[in-house]
Amino acid sequence: MQTSRFSDWCTHSHAWSPRGHNLTLHRLRLPNISAVRFRTQVPPPISAVAAAPAPPPLKHQKTHSMAPEKIEVFKSLEGWASQSVLPLLKPVEQCWQPQDLLPDPALPIEEFTDQVRALRDRTVELPDEYFVVLVGDMITEDALPTYQTMINTLDGVKDETGASLSPWAVWARAWTAEENRHGDLLRTFLYLSGRVDMLMIEKTVQHLIGAGMDPGTENNPYLGYVYTSFQERATFVSHGNTARLAKDGGDPVLARICGTIAADEKRHENAYQRIVEKLLEVDPTGAMLAVADMMRKKITMPAHLMFDGRDPHLFDHFSAVAQRLGVYTANDYADILEFLIGRWGLEKLEGLTGEGRHAQDFVCGLAPRIRKLQERAYEIARKMEPRGVKFSWIFNKEIKL
Repeated sequence: MQTSRFSDWCTHSHAWSPRGHNLTLHRLRLPNISAVRFRTQVPPPISAVAAAPAPPPLKHQKTHSMAPEKIEVFKSLEGWASQSVLPLLKPVEQCWQPQDLLPDPALPIEEFTDQVRALRDRTVELPDEYFVVLVGDMITEDALPTYQTMINTLDGVKDETGASLSPWAVWARAWTAEENRHGDLLRTFLYLSGRVDMLMIEKTVQHLIGAGMDPGTENNPYLGYVYTSFQERATFVSHGNTARLAKDGGDPVLARICGTIAADEKRHENAYQRIVEKLLEVDPTGAMLAVADMMRKKITMPAHLMFDGRDPHLFDHFSAVAQRLGVYTANDYADILEFLIGRWGLEKLEGLTGEGRHAQDFVCGLAPRIRKLQERAYEIARKMEPRGVKFSWIFNKEIKL
């Protein structure tokens, strides 16, 4: 994925639409987001790619792009991080655990069986499309080793020993520990529901962890914390919307599960956004350039390399379902960008160099452009016939995109 200017990716002549159609548009290409992933050709149906190889990893990759002297910025902020970031963690005894929200296996077998049966009964009215999205969210959460690895590539804030007392390292380990509960909870719920093919899900998780991710953060904590600020907000939105759909579908327990995870993501986004806010205070131009750099690259979703051993376009197909259900959409991408611009006060940021002001203008003018392009894509997509895609996660049932 290249760090092209917005005008460059607007001139691409093909866009993969939210409903899975290959649109030939003049001067149209939308950002690469979780719910809309673009390709120049319509992916073949799963039946045609049963033995297809995994999609090749992306190739950003500039490395160690932060000037060495900038490491001192993060060294100087360790006291601030201890006071302003670490308090957003919760002690283990105050945290929910997956078992709090699941059938209790310690009960007598009859009672445990009744609880599992009740869980299954509540999911009956939820459509297959919902389970595609829930599985995709769970797989994204379950690839947690990749995300901790990514954070530990960032110069100046990585965990140098595996048990470093630096506040940056303490945060990364404790954040990982809190996030670890999300995949555990969703995985167990899906296992008990009987609605999904756990073997294919487990294969997808193994493929994804093995593939890693390519977010374009270049070992640079400025870029890394912009990325995580956006990503944690995106997962908050996604889990919040799956909670709403579960409630509407008649499963208040699943709604509580998804809502509980969303609350964690909200707290975590606050931490990462505080870090970028502080960087904008102490190094306004450096931080502003980092925000613009990540926006030019377009935020790549953590699970963009997901693969089940069959469908090399699995992420695209999952994303199209999420878009159609309203779990995570192109408009959400623009909403998050606008939220961050407001949270960080980017429009009123002062003390910038000429390069910094150029970056400021680019970022602050981006969301309306995204919305305008998305409206055009929707208009064309509405005129297209839906197409079906089979998902191995739900026993190869076909979903209309």
